[in-house]
Formats: sequence, structure tokens, C-alpha cells
Amino acid sequence: MWAGSTPLAEKPGLSDDVKGLLYGTFAVVLFGLTLPASRWSVTYFDPVSVGFGRSAIASVVAATLLLLYRAQWPSRSQIKRLLLTSCGVVFGFPVLSAIAMKSVEASHGGVVMGILPLLTAICAAWIAKERCGLGFWLCSVSGALVVTLFMARDGIGALAAGDLVLVAAVVLAALGYALGGQLSREMPGWQVICWTLVLAAPVTWPTYLLLGVEPNTHSWIGWGSFLYLALVSQLFGFFLWNKGLALGGIAAVSQTQLLQPFITIAFAVTFMGEVLDQWTLACALTVVALVYWGRRFK
Repeated sequence: MWAGSTPLAEKPGLSDDVKGLLYGTFAVVLFGLTLPASRWSVTYFDPVSVGFGRSAIASVVAATLLLLYRAQWPSRSQIKRLLLTSCGVVFGFPVLSAIAMKSVEASHGGVVMGILPLLTAICAAWIAKERCGLGFWLCSVSGALVVTLFMARDGIGALAAGDLVLVAAVVLAALGYALGGQLSREMPGWQVICWTLVLAAPVTWPTYLLLGVEPNTHSWIGWGSFLYLALVSQLFGFFLWNKGLALGGIAAVSQTQLLQPFITIAFAVTFMGEVLDQWTLACALTVVALVYWGRRFK
């Protein structure tokens, strides 16, 4: 299983495009809990320690899997791209999103995350040289404008507080996804995230140990959400995600992230007591519609 083979991949009659979309959808369901889990974690722990800690813990499991499966050491060119990938999916998004969750509600952040598939497609065109039609890019720009209006609805002061940090996290995540998807065409997707975490460990572990997480915090919610971020959001979810990007194409499969705002908002409302207002719902639906039509135009 860890080598990227699942019952889904063994089903006859499915094209790589369909398999890629299915893998991507399953991964997005797992990723949908990332912001609520981050918001829970930063209630009990320092946001920066959560951001670095999730990657540090995941790197131990990643190194173990690489050793068990005797994974081939990546080439020099691949190492350079793996290090660049870590800037997005190890340092950028985990740390910045945890900081943002101190001041931004998870449901609100879920809508901001709606621009991630658009940005990932842009990065795919830039990094992986994937080509998209004019209609696709018009929908992408429209979606970005909708999200900007959503963030600015309470004024510039509210925009500067946590939204800009989350936008920076999303941009870095898009870059990391595109690079990871490109690398997943050269090596198994599960190895891409594992090597990314292992190569980043000389930074994540010292930083995590320096900041530390209070060991006397007796909260199963805090520790449970932290472990979810480490093992699911930072590691196992990427097994499915990277494989999906490699099979179905980065730009196309990234559009499955249109489900993520709904998943995030649903969990935030159900388990965190947040209120779903009509403005948030309307913006989420608009973003999803624009991403859907953008994919049709692709």
C-alpha cells in the first residue's frame, strides 16, 4: 500500500485520468480537515511549533518507510526540486496556515482555500508546462476576485490580520503541489513526500525541539489534531495526492480541491460550533462553480 498500489489502481477499465481524479478526491477529503485540525491544535500549542512539529513527526515515519522499501536515493536534480517542494508543503503551508488559524475561523479559511486549485493549475502551466485554454484562465481570475472580495468584506484591517498569511500559505502550497506532481512522474508519489520530509528534517526537528510542545497538556483534542496534521495532512494524504497528480495531470486533478472548502466548512460548523453565514456559503458556491467551468474550458 505504501508503495502507491491500492485496490483502486488494480480495477480494470479505468483510465489514468479517472484514476487520477479519484485519487485526488480521496486526498482532498483527508486534506479537508487540515484547517479545523490546525485551529484545534493552536488552541493548545504554539502555532509555529505545530507547523514545524507536524513535519518533524511525519519525517520519522517517512524515513522508516523509505528504509523498509529500500527506496533509491534521488538524483541531484531531484534533490534540488525536493528541497523546493519542501518550501511549500513542509515550511510554507504548515507553518503559515497554523499562524493564520489563530485569528481566522476554519470555515472562513476554507473559502480562502478555494483559490488553491486555480493557483496550482497556474503553477502547473509554469513548472510542468501544462497548457490550458483562455476560458480556464478567465474562470481562474474570476475566482481569485471573488475570494479577494470575500476576504475584504470586513475592511482592510481584517484583511491584514490573518487572511494575507493564509493567502501566502496557499501560494506556497500551490508551488509545492506542482513541483511534487512533476516529481511524481519520475518516482512513486509516496516517495516524493517522504524524501521531502526527510530532507527537511535537519531544519524541522531542531526548530521543533527548540520551540517544543508542552508535554503536560492533557488534551486529547489538542494531541489528536496535532497527530492528524502530522500523519494524515502531512504524510499519508500526500500518498494519494501525488499519485493522482501524476496519473491525471496536475492542472486537472488539482481541480478536485474545489471540494475542500465544503469539507472544511462542514466540519467547522459540525464540530467546532462555527456559524455558516449566507455570504460564506455564496462565495464558496461561486468559487466552486468557477473552478468547475474552468476545468470544462481547459
